[in-house]
Amino acid sequence: MGSEGPKAITIHVTGFKKFQGVAENPTESIVNNLKDYVEKRGLPAGVTLGSCTVLQVAGEGALPQLYQTLESGISKTDVASNAHIVWLHLGVNSGALKFAIERQAVNEATFRCPDELGWQPQQVPIVPEDGGISRTRETSLPVEAILEFSKKEAFDVIISDDAGRFVCNYVYYNSLRFAEQHGNKSLFVHVPLFSRIDEETQMRFTASLLDAIASAL
Repeated sequence: MGSEGPKAITIHVTGFKKFQGVAENPTESIVNNLKDYVEKRGLPAGVTLGSCTVLQVAGEGALPQLYQTLESGISKTDVASNAHIVWLHLGVNSGALKFAIERQAVNEATFRCPDELGWQPQQVPIVPEDGGISRTRETSLPVEAILEFSKKEAFDVIISDDAGRFVCNYVYYNSLRFAEQHGNKSLFVHVPLFSRIDEETQMRFTASLLDAIASAL
């Protein structure tokens, strides 16, 4: 397979706006600045940074925006070329000291506070037709390989099996389901606040994450 040359890989990235308790979401800054950052730094051969979108911190009420974002990513890419399409979702964990690669999402919405549209579900299945709230969906990307790549770059990273039950998990579950249906891949990564890990380090980590995903494919 190595003789075929670099694989065509398009990675679309999303972050989130502010929400209750987090007045400045680091993922909003990361996603808004990522294109310029990557242009200066460069990407591995065959890798393209696709759309960079900042999502509202809302569940059910923001689904149209989420699905419009996901669908536009595949329609703009020449699917016939067999290019890999990857969704990389970034969210903040305000209590975290490390980056966390999320292995899976759970079909449960139990919001600790109302989302930005005032919705606060408790033990509600995200996708009722998928079954109960214990149903999980796992990323098809090799999280261990991505972890090792990030550690070699000297970033403090862990693998997590619990993305919470708030909007991060809500978006991830829907994205994993969409990716499975369309033959794409999806990954969610939680980052700390800039007060815990500074912005420049987080920008370097996110750019390195694009390299790690490409390497894993």
